[in-house]
Amino acid sequence: MMSNARRGDELVAWFLLRNEAQWTADDEQAFQQWLAAPENRAAYARWEADWQLMDAMPQSAAERLRAQVAADRGARATQPVPAPARRHLLGRGLALAGVAAVAGSGGWLGWQHLQTRPVYTQAFATRKGQQSDVTLPDGSQLRLDTHTALQATFFRGRREIRLDEGQAMFSVTADAQRPFLVLAGPVTVTVVGTRFSVRRTPQLPGREGVEIAVEEGRVRVVHADDVAASGALAGQALELTPGQKLVFDGAGRQSVLSKVSVDDIAPWRSMQLSFSDVALRSAVAEMERYGDMGIAAIAPEAAELRLSGTFDPRNPAAARRLLAQALPLRLVPGANGVEIQTAR
Repeated sequence: MMSNARRGDELVAWFLLRNEAQWTADDEQAFQQWLAAPENRAAYARWEADWQLMDAMPQSAAERLRAQVAADRGARATQPVPAPARRHLLGRGLALAGVAAVAGSGGWLGWQHLQTRPVYTQAFATRKGQQSDVTLPDGSQLRLDTHTALQATFFRGRREIRLDEGQAMFSVTADAQRPFLVLAGPVTVTVVGTRFSVRRTPQLPGREGVEIAVEEGRVRVVHADDVAASGALAGQALELTPGQKLVFDGAGRQSVLSKVSVDDIAPWRSMQLSFSDVALRSAVAEMERYGDMGIAAIAPEAAELRLSGTFDPRNPAAARRLLAQALPLRLVPGANGVEIQTAR
């Protein structure tokens, strides 16, 4: 099996040769044979994408980088190379010599720098009560819940999502060469291709930690300190399978693993909020993420009552009536909204 280093050497040589005036039909045939390997085709496509991405760089920087690579190509083009040697460039190992000539120039250094730069970055956010569907350039799909903010950044070797707040459902397109990372505060979730949800609401009492639930496939979860800068796992990871949910504390160190029905993962996608033995104050705070529930205050003795049930936060009046039916509560109208008290 060809090493990644060897494949990288070969694709650089092909890229330079294809832009030379002497490119022949024999060269094209040899190139297509090399390109027939799926790994070669994928690597070459990423290389060409990086070249095109220079259009997004500041004009002065892009012009310098293009000029440097063009100078490298020009220097090679002035060197007489017999046609048979060019046709069998890779087979005879001369690609390494061609790459070595490029590597000694600023153009190659520029390319190396480009590999560490993001190839795609975009921020996404939803308002209170809003949900949004996002399709990323690799085909991965995200469903953002209310009041969610995240940023997607793709590099050549990894895809990253930084979840600042809120929660999202991820359907990740498999790409073994570029793992998919979700950075949620102190926790990092790493996958190749799967469906899972991640929640981070550090300001919400009782739900300050990070929560991960898997619907399909597998995910690996580690503390953010255990992930190298390249995205590789540097520490021991917890692996989750379908129907498993992992909840961390706010620091991302203490965790609780539980089972959950696959059908019950991310029920918020249909705007239905389900609670099971949850303190009333926490349930109301969760509903408030989706809109104004019209609740001005909750009496201390009512706040800790345990609530179970399913509610639609888009209809505050109906949700309040359901609260009073599910628990021994009184809804007392006030100047600034309803006050929730225990029934007497």
